[in-house]
Amino acid sequence: MNQPQPVEPGNPERVADLIDVVGHYLVVAIDFHESRIYLLDGGGVTRPEKIVPLDPRGYHAHLHTKAGTVRGWYDPDDVEVWRSLASQLQGAAAVLLLGHGNGKANASHQFIAYVEKHDRELAPAILGDLRVDVDDLTDAQIVRLGQEFFDMAPPRSDRTA
Repeated sequence: MNQPQPVEPGNPERVADLIDVVGHYLVVAIDFHESRIYLLDGGGVTRPEKIVPLDPRGYHAHLHTKAGTVRGWYDPDDVEVWRSLASQLQGAAAVLLLGHGNGKANASHQFIAYVEKHDRELAPAILGDLRVDVDDLTDAQIVRLGQEFFDMAPPRSDRTA
């Protein structure tokens, strides 16, 4: 796996050149610990590029407790993560998001809300948001979900012959 790229507050654009996504179909598996970006039209199972939040206060180690937040929701510093991810996805032909959880606990829903409010150029490229168990899917399964969503799946071989 590629080394996760930490997001540095105040300089989220530094992750923008990790991979070239311009014109590509992507699957992005999002949770509050990292985002994994998969290129679908590169052939085969790609190694995901990871974007992880810099977490100097340890908030992401205990998200279920909503530690350190006054309002009881997740830390507003996550906006830096969304900004970094949106920057990395600029120019993509189409994006499928995979997330899990409900409401505020679903990172993909929070990312979509961020994009709709702050990044209207990227919003039309996000064509789907599926709720799946992101942590239990392999890279190959994530790529296959994306291929099926975008009707790019290779035909299954007939093994009965």
